[in-house]
Amino acid sequence: MLRRMMLPLAILVSVSLLLDWYVSLGLATVAAAMENTEAARYIPCGWMIFSAALLFLLIYLFGTVFPKRRENRLFSIVMNTFLALFVAKLVFAIILLGGDVYRMMAAVGSLAVGNDAGMPERSLWLSSFGLLMSAVPLLAFAYGLTKGKYRYTVHRTTLYFDELPEVFDGFKIAQISDIHSGSFDDPEAVAKGVALLNAQKPDLFVFTGDMVNNKAEEIVPYIDIFSKVEAPYGRFSILGNHDYGDYVAWPTIQLKAQNLADLKRHHAEIGYRLLLDEHVWINKGDFKIALLGIENWGKGFGERGDLKKALQGVDEKEFKVLLSHDPSHWDAQVKNNPVKIHLTLSGHTHGMQFGIEIGKFKWSPVKYRYANWAGIAEENGRYLYVNRGFGFLGFQGRIGIWPEITIIELRKR
Repeated sequence: MLRRMMLPLAILVSVSLLLDWYVSLGLATVAAAMENTEAARYIPCGWMIFSAALLFLLIYLFGTVFPKRRENRLFSIVMNTFLALFVAKLVFAIILLGGDVYRMMAAVGSLAVGNDAGMPERSLWLSSFGLLMSAVPLLAFAYGLTKGKYRYTVHRTTLYFDELPEVFDGFKIAQISDIHSGSFDDPEAVAKGVALLNAQKPDLFVFTGDMVNNKAEEIVPYIDIFSKVEAPYGRFSILGNHDYGDYVAWPTIQLKAQNLADLKRHHAEIGYRLLLDEHVWINKGDFKIALLGIENWGKGFGERGDLKKALQGVDEKEFKVLLSHDPSHWDAQVKNNPVKIHLTLSGHTHGMQFGIEIGKFKWSPVKYRYANWAGIAEENGRYLYVNRGFGFLGFQGRIGIWPEITIIELRKR
């Protein structure tokens, strides 16, 4: 695995050191205006030493922690610090670059009129402004690491269907996804999220995968909390890519299999009916809808799920809701399937835990990997909803893309 990471790591080192060098030029401009000449001399050099040390500490910890997927607090602190500073440096560098482009254009303009005045000096004002603006992402990261990761937000969507049985008009489905219990560090905050979910008074509850980061034992301290979810028509769940233990180097195949068996047992202990390439009927009066759940199926993340198996025994005319962890499954097998599946509920992307959402506008870097990464999508009269995730993984926080509780109301058209 580490051999495959050599090229990405080489690119990371090159880009990071180049960015640090460029930032040091801006810091030198600001430092030169200081009365303390000693400080002015050492600030740019000190910055380069600090940044390089942080980078190589991250690489060292990555090499020792990542292969075994061990939870390591020092690694989390170093990685989160590196990410926060990287974004801050990027902001500073973009502002500096704008000034340097202007300086180059001014120099070229001078040469064009026969006045070889040389390159103008870098603006102290612009460098100071860039340094000030770089504090904005640092503050955003500080909020995301402390408050943002537990800022549970309810997203409501109402969908209309011709095929929905009349008695299900107004039926409310609550969805959460990607708990990643191994990342939690505040059980009280998690309990408040579950309480917020219950306050929505859903009819049906579904969980769409990734209960743990890697090991079944991670959910044990939170079994009591998640067992408090209330829904009169049942609580159902599926598995996500992290639930299979694929990202851990297990001593034996038997231990990996036992880990999965333990996790399935924990689903039952919480009170969730785990769906494994199968369906159940949600009955209301004399009418019913089909709830299907498949094992994880995702491009690049394991294609285990068997949709055909889950559909066995379901009439084409029945109203269907599918639980499938990875939204790439909807694009690959669902939206153009001869059998119409009216609504698919997914998660997996986390919205990358970083982005901007203002009104109907939303953006995250994850959009360049997933066409559908948060919220609703529709094609051929089939709907997909992608939950932004309840927990967090990797980056131990959230910025702009807050943890989500989804409430979908089904209406008869």
